[in-house]
Amino acid sequence: MLKGINPLLTPELLKLLMEMGHDDALVLADANFTAMSIAAGKPVLRLPGSSMAQVVEAITALRPLAADVDHPVAYMQVSGSDKGYRSGVQRDVMETLTPQLLPTQSAEAVERFAFYDRARAAYAIVLTGERQPFANFILRKGVIGENLRP
Repeated sequence: MLKGINPLLTPELLKLLMEMGHDDALVLADANFTAMSIAAGKPVLRLPGSSMAQVVEAITALRPLAADVDHPVAYMQVSGSDKGYRSGVQRDVMETLTPQLLPTQSAEAVERFAFYDRARAAYAIVLTGERQPFANFILRKGVIGENLRP
């Protein structure tokens, strides 16, 4: 254990987050997500018993969202729902993520099969214990560092 580190951040997850570079995408998936077939050899880490909101809060406490893209957050659109609809889990997660977005940024709802395509291109997948369907997110990593000096 480390002081001040959320216990959901396992040694494997901390290592994975450290390995990721700027703009790498991390999929945070619900317990129903087809992680092994989507990942196809990429890292899949499991956090059973954890909710999506808990995992998002733990991860974003350590790494920023990408600042150079319009949509550093994507979430799986609930099939058959109206445009703009968000499930309870999606609303809870966005409550955590929205303050981290720049004024020009927003989260993007992505149709289920298009989400799978994006997930295949991601750096890794973290499979949570979240049991609500469509509770899947992609977070793009930002830069940690100092501003450019003149």
